[in-house]
Amino acid sequence: MRNLGKKLAGYLLAATFALTSLSLPVSAGASDYYMDAAAEPSGGDMLADAFLLRPVMLVGSVVTVATFVVTLPFSALGGNVKESADKLVVEPLKYTFVRPLGDI
Repeated sequence: MRNLGKKLAGYLLAATFALTSLSLPVSAGASDYYMDAAAEPSGGDMLADAFLLRPVMLVGSVVTVATFVVTLPFSALGGNVKESADKLVVEPLKYTFVRPLGDI
C-alpha cells in the first residue's frame, strides 16, 4: 500500500513537470506580444518605478557600494578595480538615478 502511494506521487510529479515544460514556449511567446520594448511607459509603470523599484534599487546600490569597498583590496591585488567599480558602483547607481522614470 505504501509503494502505491509513492508510485502515485512520483507519477503525479512527473506529469506536473511535463505539463509545466510544455507551457514554457507559450509564455515566452506571450511576453513578445504583451511587452513591447518601444512602447511608452504607462502611469502605472511610472508609479511602480518611483515608489517600489527605485527605493529597492537605492538599498541595493548601497549594498553594492559597500561590497565594492570591502572587496577593494582584493580587486587591487587582482588588477581589476575599474571593472569591479563599473559593475558594483556605476551600473547600479545609473540604473537607480539616471534612467527615465518607468523604463523598467
